[in-house]
Amino acid sequence: MTVIDLSPVRAFLPCATPDAWVSAALANPELLLIDHANCEKKAASTALNLMYRYTEHSSLLHKMSRLAREELRHFEQVFAIMQRRGIAYSAVSASRYASALRAEVRSNEPERLIDTLLVGALIEARSCERFAALIPHLDEELAGFYTSLLKSEARHFQDYLAIAASLTDATSIEHRLMHLKQVEARLICEPDTEFRFHSGVPAAA
Repeated sequence: MTVIDLSPVRAFLPCATPDAWVSAALANPELLLIDHANCEKKAASTALNLMYRYTEHSSLLHKMSRLAREELRHFEQVFAIMQRRGIAYSAVSASRYASALRAEVRSNEPERLIDTLLVGALIEARSCERFAALIPHLDEELAGFYTSLLKSEARHFQDYLAIAASLTDATSIEHRLMHLKQVEARLICEPDTEFRFHSGVPAAA
């Protein structure tokens, strides 16, 4: 099995996923898969929305087209696992995580695009880090599936960063990331009202 170097992902993120979140995930396996499926759909939707909004950026179009296809494929794979396990795809509310990060996106261009890309990088990196945190505790099927996702998820966060870096200078990127990472760390580490794939630690955990 190919070993994926996750050190760039871990170095990029402001903090590690708390052990209490991992425990909550293992205690809610059906909800974990349902919300994971939702996350894959949302990731594909984000990529497609960027393609529609920013047609003048050829690099963005190329990378987001590939990303959308991969995320939809991941959704199909999660959904297939749910079906094999008899898990109904019921509606669950979204976590505060993505909406709280996107609330930090500036309204004027090109700052809006840059911030959207940096938020995308954080979300993709966190997804990758959480897959890695879960893998040692999962059954063989899920562990194998999540391991198969690590390479693409690690690349996705780098794709978002690369596009952002092509639009402005490194100092501006670092300044915005410093702020966004502070927000992300609070969302990951502070108590949350409910368990989701990108939630903080559930208050009851």
